[in-house]
Amino acid sequence: MLFIKRSGKHITIAQVYVDDIVFGSTQPGETDQLVKVMQQEFEMSIIGELTYFLGLQVSQTKEGIFISQEKYAKNLLLSKFGLESAKDARTPISTTSKLLKDEKGTSVDSTMYRSMIGSLLYLTASRPDIMDTVMLTGQEMLTTEKVHQADVSLSEKI
Repeated sequence: MLFIKRSGKHITIAQVYVDDIVFGSTQPGETDQLVKVMQQEFEMSIIGELTYFLGLQVSQTKEGIFISQEKYAKNLLLSKFGLESAKDARTPISTTSKLLKDEKGTSVDSTMYRSMIGSLLYLTASRPDIMDTVMLTGQEMLTTEKVHQADVSLSEKI
């Protein structure tokens, strides 16, 4: 759940996921005030500056806040599906590509295929450039064949 408080040109946010809370503000002192209020209401500990949350790596610099899922993609996603040695793809498959039914195709485990698509959907949080490809390959979940799983495997090593 995301809570947003706007005060003039400033914004304060609190993101709650199960028992984790991430919050911040563009207004000096507002975060400290939020911490005091939260600690009065809830038993909680402050870990410090956000660096990793729900598979998102967060880097805060003077230039801005940068979000990445490199650790998720490399360590979890690729090893989960045995793609560590797969060839890197510079870009996902073309958005004009059409995935066609392979009449002579070999069926594959649809549970594994759905898991691959789900994992890739989560990756689109920091990689919106792969959304078209993920959605295109996700359309084949009812008639999953080896050719479709190969398409996902190619787009997954990003």
